[in-house]
Amino acid sequence: MSKIRKLKNTAHLAQAVTATVYNRFPSKGLTIIGVTGTDGKTTTANLIYHILKSSGKKAAVISTIGAIIDGVKYETGFHVTTPSPFAIQKYIKLAKKKGCTHIVLEVTSHALDQNRVWGVKFNIGVLTNITNEHLDYHKNYINYVRTKLRLLQKSDLAIVNSNGPWFAEVLKVIPKNKMISYSLHGTNNDDLSLINLPFQIKTKLIGDFNLENIIAATAACSALRIDPVAIDTAVQSFEAPDGRQEIIGNFRGALVIVDFAHTANSFENILPEMRKRTEGKLIHVFGAAGLRDRGKRAEMGKVASFYDDVIILTAEDPRSEKVEDINRQIKDGISNEFIDKSEGELHEGKSVYEIDDRKKAIEFALSIARAKDTVIITGKGHEKSMNYGDGEIPWSDQQVVKDYLRVISH
Repeated sequence: MSKIRKLKNTAHLAQAVTATVYNRFPSKGLTIIGVTGTDGKTTTANLIYHILKSSGKKAAVISTIGAIIDGVKYETGFHVTTPSPFAIQKYIKLAKKKGCTHIVLEVTSHALDQNRVWGVKFNIGVLTNITNEHLDYHKNYINYVRTKLRLLQKSDLAIVNSNGPWFAEVLKVIPKNKMISYSLHGTNNDDLSLINLPFQIKTKLIGDFNLENIIAATAACSALRIDPVAIDTAVQSFEAPDGRQEIIGNFRGALVIVDFAHTANSFENILPEMRKRTEGKLIHVFGAAGLRDRGKRAEMGKVASFYDDVIILTAEDPRSEKVEDINRQIKDGISNEFIDKSEGELHEGKSVYEIDDRKKAIEFALSIARAKDTVIITGKGHEKSMNYGDGEIPWSDQQVVKDYLRVISH
C-alpha cells in the first residue's frame, strides 16, 4: 500500500471513529449482518432483509440500491454501495430509533480498506464470492481477497461460499467453528448446499448463481434461528432487486431486460441463463467503467462473445476516458467470428457494433430486435446517473427503454 493510500485510510479511520462516537455507538445491542463479495451482494443482502421482515423481525437494509428503514427508502448516493462513515452511523442510529433490531449492511472491499465500517459490530459476515474486480485499487487478487476477509474477521460468525480459490485464504484466517460454509452442490463437505437445505428452493429468481445467493441467505437466517418454513415462504415471494434481471417489457415478441452485470464473472452468471431462454438472437448492450479496472475489459468481451449473437458496445460511466478506447479494449477479447458492423448494416451472423451514445445504442438494439430475441442491457442496472468526466448527469437504462417503446407504440 502506498504512503498516500495509508494517509488517506488513516483519515478515513479518524472520520469513522468520530462518526461512531458522535452517534454514540449506534450498532451496540443490534444484530448486524454484513454481506460482501464481488457479485451477488445486493441480492443476498436484500433477500436476508426480506426473510427477516417476513418472519416478523423489525429489520433495515443498507445496500447498493439504497437504505430501507421502517418501510421508508433513502437514497445512498451515486455509484455507492457502502456509504460514508457518517452516513452509515446515521442510518444505523435512525434504524435503532425506529425500533429495528436487525440491520443488513452491504459492505465493499473499498469500505473495508478505508475503515468506513469501523465501529460497526458484525454478528454475521457473509461472503458470496471473490472474482477479479477492482484490481486497479487493490493491485492484485490476493490483496483484494484479504481485504474482503476483514469482514469475516470482524464477525462473530462467517458464512462463506466455498466454491472458489478464495476459500483457501478463508481457511487460513477463520476457524472452522466460527464458519458455515456453503456451495451449490456441496463439493467441499459444506455445512449447507442443495443436498441438505431444509426445503426445496422455489423462486422467481433465475440462474444457479441466485440459488447460491438463496443458500447464503438461508444460512444467515438459520443462524439467527429463523424458522425454515418462514425462510421458504419468504424465498418464494422475493422479487429481484431493482436492476437485477429486471424485465422491462416485451417488444415485438422480444424480451427486454436490464441487469447490473459489469464483470466477466457476472456475465458468466446471467448470459448462459439468457442464452437458454432465447430462441432467437441474444442482443447485448454494454460497456465498461472508465478509470476503473482495465484488466477485466477483454475478459468481459470474451465471455460476451461466447453467448451473444449481437454485441453493441457503448458508454458506461467513461469518466475522463474515451469511450472508443474502452471499447477497443473490450473488443480485444471478442471472438474473431464477430464481424464489425456500423449502425446502417444488417446484423446477419455474429456482429459487433460500437455506438458511443448509450441512448442511441439501446434504441438501436431495440430497433433490430425481432420475435423470440432477447435484448439485455447490462452495467448500469439500478443506477440513476452517468459520469462522462464532468460529474454525474441523470440517467436510467429503464427509462430509455420505456421512452422508446412509448414512441414506437404511438
